[in-house]
Amino acid sequence: MNKILVTEFINKQSLDRLNKVFKVHYDEKLWKNSKKIIEIIKDFDCLIVRNKTLINKRLLDKAKKIRFIGRLGVGLDNIDVKNCHLKNIYIQPATGMNADSVAEYVASCSMSLIKKIPLFHEGTLRGRWPRTTIKSEEMNGKNIGIIGFGSVGKKVSEYCSRIGLNILIYDKYFVKFKKKNKFKFLNLINLLKKSDIISLHIPLSKQTKNLINKGAFLKMKKKPVIINTSRGSVINEKDLIDAYNKNLISGFALDVFENEPVKRKFLKKINKKMNCILTPHISGITQQSNIRVSDFIVDKVIDFFN
Repeated sequence: MNKILVTEFINKQSLDRLNKVFKVHYDEKLWKNSKKIIEIIKDFDCLIVRNKTLINKRLLDKAKKIRFIGRLGVGLDNIDVKNCHLKNIYIQPATGMNADSVAEYVASCSMSLIKKIPLFHEGTLRGRWPRTTIKSEEMNGKNIGIIGFGSVGKKVSEYCSRIGLNILIYDKYFVKFKKKNKFKFLNLINLLKKSDIISLHIPLSKQTKNLINKGAFLKMKKKPVIINTSRGSVINEKDLIDAYNKNLISGFALDVFENEPVKRKFLKKINKKMNCILTPHISGITQQSNIRVSDFIVDKVIDFFN
């Protein structure tokens, strides 16, 4: 019987299905103990993780039997993909399974920031009753710039088009989509210039690290709100705070950070008078998406070993 190691949380019903077919070792906090994982990995045929388990060369060198890695999510930056390929280990992300949750997060943050809800909330909480001192706007007819047109970017585009937003797209491969899609495709500079809202949906790579930096903020002509649900380092966090303080942008929502959990050094730069939303990497995690993601990976594991 094949042995499965699960080091982060998975839906219980999905786990029950795994247990009927395989011998499963499940510990949702095991990711915290990389030394322990390295010690026991030699006994397992399959590893299932989220984004906290570090699958590096050191671990893979000990993983003599591993043939399949299931990623309960999308990004692969915690996995040494190159070494997995060299060792003929198949990697399966749950592509698209949490896209609905992310789309709802982007839409709700867009509404909150455009309408200045964080500022109204803080002012009301402090007893100032800022009914006329803070100016909010309507969402309908504004431009949302989507950077990255993968499965999540597409879902966000479709969702936001249904709530009255005009959709602008930048993707490095956008030429092949241009004639097949109803949305407007632009180069990055024009998207930055024309967007009222900018939402990022790109993987972290050498090319995308610090993509949104001081130079990018200076190109933003409409003082947009920025929403990042991809990876923290695609935005330069120092430049983001500077851009807000210099009134180059009118707000931001961050669900991902350069360091996670987010460091106190960054949080010290945030004050209660900022039009911002900070969340702990949960845009793709809901009860419903967890079921979809977990079931998808379990199905793929069963298919692979059968």
